[in-house]
Amino acid sequence: MFVGRNVTARSSAALVAVALLTTSCAGQDGNASTPKAAASPSTPHGYVEGAQERAEQQSRLVLNDPETGDSRVLDLITGKAHEVPRTTGTTHLTTDGRFAYFHTAGGTRVLDSGAWMVDHGDHVHYYRATVRGVGRLPAGADARIRSDAGVAVVTDGDGRATIYRRAALEKGRIGSPRPLPGTLAGAVVPYAEHLLGLTEDGKLAVYDREGKRVASPDARCEDPKGDAVTRRGAVLGCADGALLVREDDGTFTAEKIPYDSDVPEKERATDFHHRPGSDTLTAPSGDRAAWVLDVTERTWKRVRTSAPVISVNTAGEGSVLIVLEADGSLHGYDIATGKQVTRTKPLITGALDAGTDGNAAPIVEVDRSRAYLNDPKGKRVHEIDYNDNLRVARTFDLDIAPSLMVETGR
Repeated sequence: MFVGRNVTARSSAALVAVALLTTSCAGQDGNASTPKAAASPSTPHGYVEGAQERAEQQSRLVLNDPETGDSRVLDLITGKAHEVPRTTGTTHLTTDGRFAYFHTAGGTRVLDSGAWMVDHGDHVHYYRATVRGVGRLPAGADARIRSDAGVAVVTDGDGRATIYRRAALEKGRIGSPRPLPGTLAGAVVPYAEHLLGLTEDGKLAVYDREGKRVASPDARCEDPKGDAVTRRGAVLGCADGALLVREDDGTFTAEKIPYDSDVPEKERATDFHHRPGSDTLTAPSGDRAAWVLDVTERTWKRVRTSAPVISVNTAGEGSVLIVLEADGSLHGYDIATGKQVTRTKPLITGALDAGTDGNAAPIVEVDRSRAYLNDPKGKRVHEIDYNDNLRVARTFDLDIAPSLMVETGR
């Protein structure tokens, strides 16, 4: 049973969203991630059949206990936890902002969390709908899933990629797959209505959404690990830094953002975390450090920590680097100076292991106003106000161990 404590309204986010919703977006509906009814005098702008449009972000947390299979969707607006079908043996839980993907050895279960946003650049639409199961993708635990408004692309461990239409997922079904020719290194990343892939020898290739190769920018990325899409372009993690891919009027270019010096393999950035919409990426770096990649400035900064890093994230420019360390506390570091500026009391129950594979360890998720930290053994999730010295704003007690967590609605 859920119990909420220290309830704090997300009023600032709501005010921002209301202001955004008053801005016209005529002619931009084609960018929405969900089909809309035909425009008419009786159809409000932004209308989505079966969903309610709201003035503020409709954040939800999808939670899973891999051992028991128990799963919940925690609505951060109402504070209620909703039971959803069990999924046992989940090795990774990932999301594209709406759909949650439960990766298991026997396939990947897809859950529509019923919360999402449509970003038109100058304003945003927020939607909420009923949580529902979509089906199972024939993709194992090592599959990497990336998506945009039009497609979801599944890249398996052997480098074979398959394209699925997002419209089918939104209607509650998997749909017909379309294979991408050949094998690729790393995940295939949808970007600017195209697909970015790396050939087995590390060369960048651009495909259209039908799988046809349409461009081959002169760029390489050796041993690709980690990726993210930002407003400044798509970022691919490479052995010597990052490759930033940008699109301008149909032309794709690539620029390397190298590390300042030779970085040992164990200290590379291989798994990026950031607030959606932010151009500041974070990643663990070895035992006691974290990377901050400023995509706008094209710079890397390595911040040393006081204890081994379990998880790291940031809201972006002007915000602290949030690090969950092995002592169970959240530590806030000034990104510019690298100095620790704040620290919480221990928030995690039991010992933490910085060497845990996948995302089975507690994780820090960040949105436009709050951060979230799951405590599996304590069967709870903490909501953190990162603008107020990492203050615990709310604590949600749960009836399951939330070992895996992702946030949707962002």
